[in-house]
Amino acid sequence: MALIDRLDQQFIKALEIILHCQGRVVVSGMGKSGHIARKIAATMASTGTPAFFMHPAEASHGDLGMITSNDVLITLSNSGESAELVSILPMVKRKGAKLISMTGNANSTLAREADVHLDASVKEEACPLGLAPTASTTASLALGDALAIALLDARGFGADDFARSHPGGALGRRLLVHVKDIMHAGAALPKVTQTALLSEALLEMSRKGMGMTAVVDEKDKLLGLFTDGDLRRTLDKNLDIHTTLITQVMTQSPRTIDANKLAAEAVQVMEQYKINGLLVTNENQQLLGALNMHDLLRAGVV
Repeated sequence: MALIDRLDQQFIKALEIILHCQGRVVVSGMGKSGHIARKIAATMASTGTPAFFMHPAEASHGDLGMITSNDVLITLSNSGESAELVSILPMVKRKGAKLISMTGNANSTLAREADVHLDASVKEEACPLGLAPTASTTASLALGDALAIALLDARGFGADDFARSHPGGALGRRLLVHVKDIMHAGAALPKVTQTALLSEALLEMSRKGMGMTAVVDEKDKLLGLFTDGDLRRTLDKNLDIHTTLITQVMTQSPRTIDANKLAAEAVQVMEQYKINGLLVTNENQQLLGALNMHDLLRAGVV
């Protein structure tokens, strides 16, 4: 909670420096602070702020060449006196890169030499010895995450942008896959006209293998849906499949979804109404496609 009060003008200035950065954000820290620095860099990179981690000890042995005058260096050190970071300050200054420090000591070398200092101090560590970095690293991580999310908001970074940074994971699939990408359409779409007999509808269901068929008029406007569940209920009535019209036994006004909706939204509709399939229509209720839970599973959406 103490960190909230520290999101002041210094925090805003840090945001402005990063937003106007023409290069990349380089995050650096030694030891446990280094692990936090890696995470902050990764979070920024995945939320629209190009960033990477630089090990401060390696920086003194050549990696300092990663930094240019267009970059911003964020240094993490609870004491603000980490020798590996302090030793590279002259060269960072000489290159003309901006420096943001995140320390627990406002009077430290890193704090004094920085263009912006962010106060990450804590009253005490969670460690009973007061030695192991615990509360201090948590505070640094919270400040780093606050920076990343504020930058995300300032850049107008949205869900689609986030998905493009995560194409290989389940998160990316849920955000990138749309209904139109996985629906059955054209010759693969199960449908019969309103004049079809129940027997014809059953043949269509068998051919297309989706456990359902749409019922449409001559202009492909959706009239109803017939599913495996409807078939079981129909058989209980002892109706003749060769004389019964499909319109007599179909479900009218079935659940539908727009082709441009996310596939994840189709999952939500199916779960909410306890159904296994959905028909896809346009704004005029013309049939465009169909999908079921198997399609969503194959696409990795669920």
